[in-house]
Amino acid sequence: MGLKVFDPAEYITSDEAAVAYINEALAENDAALLASALGDVARARGMTEIAKGAGIARESLYKALRQNSQPRMETIGRVLTALGLRLVVEPIVEPATALAKKKKTSKTKAVPAKARAA
Repeated sequence: MGLKVFDPAEYITSDEAAVAYINEALAENDAALLASALGDVARARGMTEIAKGAGIARESLYKALRQNSQPRMETIGRVLTALGLRLVVEPIVEPATALAKKKKTSKTKAVPAKARAA
């Protein structure tokens, strides 16, 4: 008796787990990993249902979300919508920190060399 192949889709049992899983894939900045993660979540939710919701043939969706694929942004967007999810862009630094840096740099103006010499 051999070892069972690990299937992440078996462990994605809630919306929170799906979101965390996809966010971890996004954090790696790897489009192929994101595609694979979306495929895992789609399989966990039911590939046929997700394919219908995305307006993509089931076979095409399997192909687009297989490991090492490079799906188009439109495909990613359609799959996320079918999953009831969306991508959100956030600043890397806290907004208050970014604002403080902006204020600090705007107060310190460059003084021409001639004015400094006078």
